[in-house]
Amino acid sequence: MTEWKAGTRIVSDNTGYVCGVCPACENGDFLLCPSRKNLGTGLDGAFAKYVKIPGEILKIHRRAIWEIPKGVSFEEAAILDPICNAYKAIAQKSHLLPGQNVVVYGMGPLGMASIQIAKLMGAVNILAVGRKGDEKVRLKIARETGMTHFIDSSSEDPVEKARQICGPNGCGLIVDCVGSGPVLRQGLEVLRPNGEFVRVGTRLDPLDFSINEISNREITIQGHMGYDTESWRNCLALLSSGKLNARALITHKLPLSQWEKGFELMEAKEAVKVILTYDGD
Repeated sequence: MTEWKAGTRIVSDNTGYVCGVCPACENGDFLLCPSRKNLGTGLDGAFAKYVKIPGEILKIHRRAIWEIPKGVSFEEAAILDPICNAYKAIAQKSHLLPGQNVVVYGMGPLGMASIQIAKLMGAVNILAVGRKGDEKVRLKIARETGMTHFIDSSSEDPVEKARQICGPNGCGLIVDCVGSGPVLRQGLEVLRPNGEFVRVGTRLDPLDFSINEISNREITIQGHMGYDTESWRNCLALLSSGKLNARALITHKLPLSQWEKGFELMEAKEAVKVILTYDGD
């Protein structure tokens, strides 16, 4: 590879190895490769001054790394993972049309990024379903970046509240950034006929309810995993043009030596994204 030079500012899509011969790789869906290894899982990963990305990956997956455009900071590029993830879930996987209503479950980084993408796609009402604690930091940022209504599932019935807000037009899309069974159950009640449910989050709890409404009202359940080359190309362009506000998601910057504090802030819902900077020799 000769197009990459020392000093070029780059961001990785977190892929360190794929087989290159499975159906997923042949289709360019490298995140779905059964043999995939990503930085930090299967390969030595970040949280260090330098990170080694095996050059072999670029022979198969030439877009495993991207040059960061001028005007986009390292910090913004560093949180492209949830942004690209949300972009693929909504802009590429769903059939959201401008003027429709969207319900986003979860107010972590994926949910917060989904709010921005839904706004870009022209959603009218963007409902965020969260829980107690989200009001500490996340609620204000969500409002500033596109959320129109907040539903506290700790004290409110999300189904009833969503129906009231969406009105006769109903909800055309639910973006599930939680992944639990109860969210799917509520989604089947909230969605209008021909509505879509994109499952971004994952949980292991089994289902204990009927899913007949999928057939009765022709609801589409869309599985989703990560991002692809199109996601990265377009999100970098959106960041560069100022149409995406990644900085709003960065609530804290800490030295690497305080990584534990960063995780504690996330667990306490006092942060959205924590940037760790290198502070060693």
